[in-house]
Amino acid sequence: MNYSIANINQIIQGTLAGNNSNNIVIKNLLIDSRKIITAESSLFFAIKGERNDGHIFIADLYEKGVRSFVVSTLPSDLSLYKNAAFIVTKDTLFALQILCAHHRSRFDIPVIGVTGSNGKTIVKEWLFQLMREDKNIVRSPKSFNSQVGVPLSVWQMNEEHDLAIFEAGISKPNEMILLQQIIQPTIGLITNIGQAHDENFENQKQKVTEKLRLFGHAEALVFCKDYLMILDEVNNPKFFPELKMFTWSRRSRADLLVGRITKATADTEIQAVFKNNFINIHIPFTDEASIENAIHCWAMMLYLGYDNNVISDRMKFLSPVAMRLELKEGINNCSIINDSYNSDLGSLGIALDFLNQQKQHPKRTLILSDILQSGKNEESLYKEVAELIHKKGITRLIGIGEAITRQADLFKTDKIFYNTTADFLQNYNNSFFKDETILLKGARAFGFEAISKVIQQKAHETVLEINLNAIVNNLNYFRSRIKNDTKIMAMVKAFSYGSGSFEIANILQFHRVDYLAVAYADEGIELRKAGITLPIMVMNPEEQSYDSMIQYHLEPEIYSFRVLNMFEETLKRSERNLNKQIAIHIKLDTGMHRLGFEQEDVNELIVRIKNNKQLKIQSIFSHLVATDEAEHDEFTWQQIRKFTEMSDYIQSHLEYPVLKHILNSAGISRFPDAQFDMVRLGIGLYGIGVNASEQAHLQNVSTLKTSISQIKNIPANETIGYSRKGVAPRDIKIATVPIGYADGLSRKLSNGKGKMFIKGKPAPIIGNVCMDMCMIDITDINANENDEVIVFGEAYPIADVAKDIGTIPYEVLTNVSRRVKRVYFQE
Repeated sequence: MNYSIANINQIIQGTLAGNNSNNIVIKNLLIDSRKIITAESSLFFAIKGERNDGHIFIADLYEKGVRSFVVSTLPSDLSLYKNAAFIVTKDTLFALQILCAHHRSRFDIPVIGVTGSNGKTIVKEWLFQLMREDKNIVRSPKSFNSQVGVPLSVWQMNEEHDLAIFEAGISKPNEMILLQQIIQPTIGLITNIGQAHDENFENQKQKVTEKLRLFGHAEALVFCKDYLMILDEVNNPKFFPELKMFTWSRRSRADLLVGRITKATADTEIQAVFKNNFINIHIPFTDEASIENAIHCWAMMLYLGYDNNVISDRMKFLSPVAMRLELKEGINNCSIINDSYNSDLGSLGIALDFLNQQKQHPKRTLILSDILQSGKNEESLYKEVAELIHKKGITRLIGIGEAITRQADLFKTDKIFYNTTADFLQNYNNSFFKDETILLKGARAFGFEAISKVIQQKAHETVLEINLNAIVNNLNYFRSRIKNDTKIMAMVKAFSYGSGSFEIANILQFHRVDYLAVAYADEGIELRKAGITLPIMVMNPEEQSYDSMIQYHLEPEIYSFRVLNMFEETLKRSERNLNKQIAIHIKLDTGMHRLGFEQEDVNELIVRIKNNKQLKIQSIFSHLVATDEAEHDEFTWQQIRKFTEMSDYIQSHLEYPVLKHILNSAGISRFPDAQFDMVRLGIGLYGIGVNASEQAHLQNVSTLKTSISQIKNIPANETIGYSRKGVAPRDIKIATVPIGYADGLSRKLSNGKGKMFIKGKPAPIIGNVCMDMCMIDITDINANENDEVIVFGEAYPIADVAKDIGTIPYEVLTNVSRRVKRVYFQE
């Protein structure tokens, strides 16, 4: 299964350039320059998308040791890449798909293709859990189901595998036919049809037809007859004349007719009839989505010929699928990444990449359990694990399990091993970890939740969840709205609008924004200490912090002659060897009348800067007053014209170019002709759009949630809370939740002005909001103590909370107290 550059060029019908004589065997396909495992055996596909262009990372990859590239445009100077081989093709994404389709065609094993609106990843992962004891399975990592993810998944196939399970997702017409050619499933499974991506299809019938294209050449299809639109399309002889059907239903005759479903506290019994016999399974879940997903898996295994006794035994031990990696604050200034529900090579690589994004600590520790039922020889498996850990730069390994302990000699990093989780906990003490990032990666059977509990920083029950995927989505949306050569300055001031400083800065640095901006120097110093190397502008520099700003390479905003004088005085008395110029940012006042140089100051400013050889103007900028309010558009254009005039005049007196920027988040969308050299992305990054149209493209980043501490029944006319402001209008049921104004919940939400959500239903706040808690009316909600309560998030957007308070979303976000624990997650 080895491929040379010449082989691959022949398959994708490209044109060779550069050093074609290299005899490199290609093992890894690479589309992300930050995720190199073995540089010398990697082939990089420089994919051009709407928002990114892989070609700009070729130089960086060459420096890191990559020598093989698929490009649509050759580098301008090939002499800089003497040892590199290039394949030139019109469409690099299509070339990736063609190569992986060819790779798939070399295998004659059963391949299960899974699609549908919801549940694809969970069904795929549960099928893996259920069949891994007797089959060597290759499957899509996590939710790799896109036009890029599917080929990368299929590339993993090798001679050792005897079953493949790949998922396929689409968002618009004509995408599935390409995925079908890559996966070439022999058996299909469609989970359901829902509303996701409806906006891109004429109707749901078109969407169903498109999804079913995955099974155009399959031998069999497993599906639920209760989704009538799927049933109608499958029964159309024009599409599937020879397809075998294995159906299940709760309503009508089917191969697997599901009967009684009995939910207990923590598990569910599902009864059914199959081949005229009564059969049943128990699953350790009670929610409807898990029940449906389990029945899909049940049906697939019955189709494959598994005995129901085997299926039933294995169903009892289904594990939750960890759909996200969580980053939490740990003891002794540690950061904890919790991925403790599964452990296999594919997900280990993904988790290690996430670990390497974290720059706040140079020390990185991996706590890893045995990898169960991999289908590989034990020594070969842990050789791969050891190689991966070494290449990802892990500082210390803590191995837990008998198998990994037996292979201890394979690991060359600092290491210690325990046979069981209990052994580790027995030997653990509080000094084990300090100033490091810890990745917990364990199979569920090892119970790593107990480790997480002892190393996680204790905090009260109210948490602010930050969705890092949403940050990236929003960043990419705004990237799509600016010109290719326009830079982005991301605003991370005010604790990143309440979302957390270095965690957000890490993800922004990883996704290559050009600049960061903070309000005060101490915020920038914190980022530098956390490993952030991006240029950082300080918007409110204070005299006592100038020395530290120079020490930590922070760039001050200069908005007045007083500030300029003080900074120059600091430079004069600085004992540091300033052998390079200090970058500064000049703020102009074009109408905000808050900070900035006026037009009459410009000539003196130019003379002062030119006379001080230690200073270099990095950028000139101004602040727009009302970009989100159409009624003030003429004033906004007046500001833009004034800024253009003032900044051009300053530039004309300098011998070097400077960056110019004036647009904020709302301005990016509403004033695209005023992008200049850079834009400042603030509230939009955190999911707040300027209008409904833009909001539809942005994802919710922050969810503030708490839980019910106590439930009480209150008789009519009784009062609730301080000052007896809350009065029960009838016999009601209330819940006390541990969040109050000390956590950032405004007292203006008291007495029914605000609400929270439980199980998707609104619960009005009753009585006054207290310092540490408040009460909500749950009379019409079936709720229990310890149930989750959403303060704001997807169901109750921040903009709606702000409207209820009579303020702006900025205030709601930044008011969330630092005592509220931040939990960061990435899908």
